Amino acid sequence: MMQSYISEIGRCAKAYCEHTARSLPTLPDTVVTLVEMGFNVDTLPVYAKRSQRMVITAPPVTNQPATPRALSAGQKRTHPSHIPSHFPEFPDPHTYIKTPTFREPVSDYQVVREKAASQRRDVERALTRFMAKTGETQSLFKDDVTAFPLIAARPTTIPYLSALLPSELELQTLEETDSSEQDDQTDSENATGNNISDDPGADKENSMLPPGGVAPAAKASEDNVIDNPYLRPVKKPKVRRKK
Repeated sequence: MMQSYISEIGRCAKAYCEHTARSLPTLPDTVVTLVEMGFNVDTLPVYAKRSQRMVITAPPVTNQPATPRALSAGQKRTHPSHIPSHFPEFPDPHTYIKTPTFREPVSDYQVVREKAASQRRDVERALTRFMAKTGETQSLFKDDVTAFPLIAARPTTIPYLSALLPSELELQTLEETDSSEQDDQTDSENATGNNISDDPGADKENSMLPPGGVAPAAKASEDNVIDNPYLRPVKKPKVRRKK
């Protein structure tokens, strides 16, 4: 009933306001509405000054949140002379101009060295932990094996054998050099064979060969001599014995 009564007061006050060609109701419009609805307006001051009245305080004023500023990149361009000033402004330059967003690489020697050292230390630490977790480990304490894991030292029967044997890298380089020398020898032999077969005077050379049909070793060694001194086989010096 109270809601309908208040709604009727507001509707009638709005109707009286519009009847007088206004858009906002005022106090006289409300008084006329109460009089028309049969309410005694003189009793309002007495009712407002009663001892058991309930005062509704005004809501606290809260500060409006500050509108965040838009991130501006660069300086906006002004309008040229042929564009009126009431037109909207140009957008930020980064919307239509290419701007690099990557950082310049650090070229300071000290920073680069510190970064390389830290990366190397992290790699060694990670590799040590991986080997400690996957392989056999030892510990400084007998009770707790997982606190300070150490890579187990495997004793060998001949400890100096690893220093005498060549490493895997040296073996690989030796295999590569041997294969390259063999390829060069086969190519040279094929080339000499083709030259002999194509030469019209091959019969004369064959007639000059010894009865065994084999060329002297000196001539074969001269054909296989490599012009590049870095690719020639190593010649060991002759040891002279003291008399």
